[in-house]
Amino acid sequence: MMLLIMAWRNIWRNKARSMTLISSIALGLFAGVFVLAIYQGMLKSRIKTVIRDEISHIQIHHPLFRNDYEAIYTIPQPEKLQVRLQAINEIQQISARSVAEGMLATGTGSNGVEIRGVNPANEREVSNLDEKLVEGTYFNTGLKNQLLIGKKLANKMKLKLNHKVVLTFTDRDNNVISAAFRIKSIYQSTNTPLDERIVYVKRSELNPLLAIGSGAHEMALLLKNDESLDEVEKRLQKMYPQLSVQSWKELSPETEMSITTVNQFSIIIIVIIMLALAFGIVNTMLMAILERTRETGMMMALGMNKPKVFSVILLETVFLTLAGLPAGLLLAWGLSLYTGSYGINISSFAEEAMSSFGYASIIYPEFPFQYLSDVLLIVIITALLSSIFPAIKALSMPPVEALKK
Repeated sequence: MMLLIMAWRNIWRNKARSMTLISSIALGLFAGVFVLAIYQGMLKSRIKTVIRDEISHIQIHHPLFRNDYEAIYTIPQPEKLQVRLQAINEIQQISARSVAEGMLATGTGSNGVEIRGVNPANEREVSNLDEKLVEGTYFNTGLKNQLLIGKKLANKMKLKLNHKVVLTFTDRDNNVISAAFRIKSIYQSTNTPLDERIVYVKRSELNPLLAIGSGAHEMALLLKNDESLDEVEKRLQKMYPQLSVQSWKELSPETEMSITTVNQFSIIIIVIIMLALAFGIVNTMLMAILERTRETGMMMALGMNKPKVFSVILLETVFLTLAGLPAGLLLAWGLSLYTGSYGINISSFAEEAMSSFGYASIIYPEFPFQYLSDVLLIVIITALLSSIFPAIKALSMPPVEALKK
């Protein structure tokens, strides 16, 4: 108890210096944790985009379809399958799609595309396709051969609303099919590579061209909550072993990898910041020890052993470090709450760069509660390591020499 009191009193002998160090620790911790909050917000936003705008939670295919995207590999009896899937309580919405790889051609050029035949009503619920439109209107029931095209592709090929294009692809018998479509809508998502590649038509118009009747190549399933993903995926795999049932984690491995990468990078950021602060802690404690050289020598001359002197210095360092901890965390938490509500808009200088990787240009930071235990551990280790050199310096001088200072 006596050592705790001594250590606490020692750090307030020079209040200005102690407050400066505490503030430095608080600001450094604040910066590190808020960077984690930004990364966490970006990651959550990317996962939400993958689920809500690109893949959905789960997709079902013929086992061979994703190898070559051949029209013949359809899901058997998709209507009956959809009815059975709708009976599963965890599934919120389903969209059956026909998919063909082909070319989009105009009088001035061509571009490889993925043609998705969709049911407009179901697709609206699963992927929010209607909310991405920047020009035109969503599928009009009274018009035929309507085409929804991405803004990136439209700009690349200098296409506008009502322009006619020709889609070329192969049907189930490997016959080359060409059909004219008219652009009625232009959409823009947060993933420009997809905008340049994917076009949408009505499934009821694409299926006859593919000669697959009422078939479908893909079932996109949106769940009511993210937590049931693994359980529903395993259940469907057992129910339909003859089909390929995959979650977004398997269909978008780069997103799953980014989660692991961000988790590791986040800890590295905190370690780097705390290492930088460690030099400040060592410098401050060393100055304090050198100022008290005579006092330290007197304590040792009166019988205080080296372990106790070491403990006092260690406790001083820990107190200073822990004093800055709550302030840094509270600052990061408060700013995360504020920016998490209003967002950080970086579209003025990074919209194109962000969208090229599938990230939104408005970031909503999220306080990284799951990293708090790691942050606390790193802070404590930093405090302990930072106390070693000043303590060794204090103990290295013989008491007789210290009393002469």
